Amino acid sequence: MLRAVATAVSWMTVLPVPRRLTPAPTRESAGAVIAAVPVAGVLVGAAVTAVAWVSTVAGLSPLLAGVLAVGAAALVTRGMHLDALADCADGLGTYGPPERAREVMRQGTIGAFGAVALVLVLLAEVAAVATLAGHCRWYAIGVAVAASRVAAVIGCRRGWGPANPDGFGALTAGTQHPAVVSTWSAIACAAAIPASSVAWHGPVAVAAALAVAALVMRHCVRRFGGSSGDVYGLGIETATVIALVVISA
Repeated sequence: MLRAVATAVSWMTVLPVPRRLTPAPTRESAGAVIAAVPVAGVLVGAAVTAVAWVSTVAGLSPLLAGVLAVGAAALVTRGMHLDALADCADGLGTYGPPERAREVMRQGTIGAFGAVALVLVLLAEVAAVATLAGHCRWYAIGVAVAASRVAAVIGCRRGWGPANPDGFGALTAGTQHPAVVSTWSAIACAAAIPASSVAWHGPVAVAAALAVAALVMRHCVRRFGGSSGDVYGLGIETATVIALVVISA
């Protein structure tokens, strides 16, 4: 379990992890790593919250605190989820068979669909974090960001095969038992109870975020002919923005 958590942290963040704790993954061990991704999400949520809090305490406006906090999230995660969001948006905006969509996603450039998706999602995240920071709702920021990582577990649920014969999706797709998905989803919703003065508000925000992320990823699996690392990243960003927006309402 320690190695799974350490590997999840090395996969999902820029935080340094001793190499002896992150052996080359096999498909069997990759399943344990994906199941530990929400633990790495707690670190990301803590980092984002810390930046928002420090910025506010330093006298910056809530808007600037939101910008810095969302920027910190991109920095801590190498921006890979944002890159995945753009790739999937361009792929979904492409006509043709799944092979054509996957080809567009592998080009490494950002098209019109990807650019628009990035702008809208980042603006929404900044606005939501700014609203929460303005009301000193630090826990709400952290739990929304952390809980969104459960989307990666959902994206690796059994029944969704890989879109490509190699790559991250081939290593991790279909590795998560429904019980693991349900357990992490329940934990995330329960953790969100203190995020609002109304007990049901936080859990509803997280549940809605994960449900929409699951639907978006399912559509991608059908459109692209399977799952991939980009689909997981899209799911995480989708869950993040929805959780932040709903919990800030």
